[in-house]
Amino acid sequence: MKELRISLIALSLSVLFATAAGAQCETWNGKPFEEEATNAHVLYRGVVKGKTVADLEALSETEFQIAYENWEKAYKLAPAADGQRPSHFSDGIDLLKVKYKKTTDGEEKKAIAERILNLYDQQIECYKNEAFLLGRKGFDMFYMPEYGFRQSTYDVLKAAVEQGGNDAEYILLEPMGQILAYFFKSGKIEQPEAQEMYSKLEAIAEYNQENNDTYGEYYAASKARMDNAFKEVEDQVFDCGYFKKKLMPQYEENPTDLEVVKYVYVKLRQQGCDSTETFMQDMKSNYEQLAKAVNDSLETARRERNACYDATQLQKEGNYDQALARYEECLNSDQEMDDEGKAQIYYSIASIKLYRKNNAGGALSAARKAASLTDGWGRPYLLIGDCYAKLGRNCDDWTSRLAILAAMEKYRYAKSVDGEVADDADKRLSQYYGAMPDKQEGFMRNVSEGQQVSVGCGIGETVTVRFKD
Repeated sequence: MKELRISLIALSLSVLFATAAGAQCETWNGKPFEEEATNAHVLYRGVVKGKTVADLEALSETEFQIAYENWEKAYKLAPAADGQRPSHFSDGIDLLKVKYKKTTDGEEKKAIAERILNLYDQQIECYKNEAFLLGRKGFDMFYMPEYGFRQSTYDVLKAAVEQGGNDAEYILLEPMGQILAYFFKSGKIEQPEAQEMYSKLEAIAEYNQENNDTYGEYYAASKARMDNAFKEVEDQVFDCGYFKKKLMPQYEENPTDLEVVKYVYVKLRQQGCDSTETFMQDMKSNYEQLAKAVNDSLETARRERNACYDATQLQKEGNYDQALARYEECLNSDQEMDDEGKAQIYYSIASIKLYRKNNAGGALSAARKAASLTDGWGRPYLLIGDCYAKLGRNCDDWTSRLAILAAMEKYRYAKSVDGEVADDADKRLSQYYGAMPDKQEGFMRNVSEGQQVSVGCGIGETVTVRFKD
């Protein structure tokens, strides 16, 4: 008995739904109201035929009301018209969109939006073409604040994509891309679903770009907007395979563009591409060659343009004669340089002349200029001391020992003004204690300790005599 009741309930529900479906698909054919329905149909169609929603919105209030009221009448009498055309549904959607745009009442907007979606559902029921109509319905839902980024919108668009396949319209790409990105960020869908749906959309776009002569360009433009919407999450959604497919064509078209090559290589590494794969190794090698060529070119231009920089590089390379010439160009150029910079240049000149060219006199002149241009820098004084020691080797024994005293005074002064050179100064001092003047030699020359004595041999200093112990 219980099973019989359940069967009767199920039968009643199926009859009810069938009746409802039949009512919404009712035609005027052979009905008592056929003439009334067709007259209303003709009146409103005369106004709306061939017009877009924007055209309907531009109608005068009187014209619009005539069209709307007669559509309402024709639709209520025969929703499916004569059964051969879906115009009562599609025209109703367009007319209701105008009312939706014009009303400012929130509740009224909500009711109109719901009615628009119902008309889509009824048209699907009566005239099929479900994939196309679901796409249009989902598109409208996305741009209605009442639905927008909601689950119901996603479900409709998803169904449109899955049922439509390559026939899905290009207008679905951008909204679906935005919703996918939003749903993934908010945790409403997981990575596998985001990957799957995006891949389907991408396949639809690519198929139509290649095979749809009429709308191929529209698919391309819509895909670009979809990609842009999805860009902020694509790193989290996709791995190496996706980015390889996306970026390798860009690399292959621009294999000599350093920025493109660098971007593609770095991006693929970030997305997990194995650096040992052949295509990655080839790209890395190409990048390194391009980078070297660019850097070499920039370096050459910089050295040609900047004598100061070129001189330092020539010095590092061991081209000392050229370095000296470029240092002189640097000092005589219009390049702005403070005293500290000039001091560094003179110090470099002095270093080359003393340690590389064995020109102690020239080195001494440059080192003194370096010392005069800056305070608190001990290295020029170390170098001056080294010049004195070297110059002294060409003089008699007594004068050479006085030269050592002059050098030692410079070493002591260097570490007194610059603690950073203290170790170097102490090493030099320790080397020269044994070369100081001998007390017996001083006695023979009638020179006593503490006496001020002039040092010749090109040094031109006065030193305080000190004897070695």
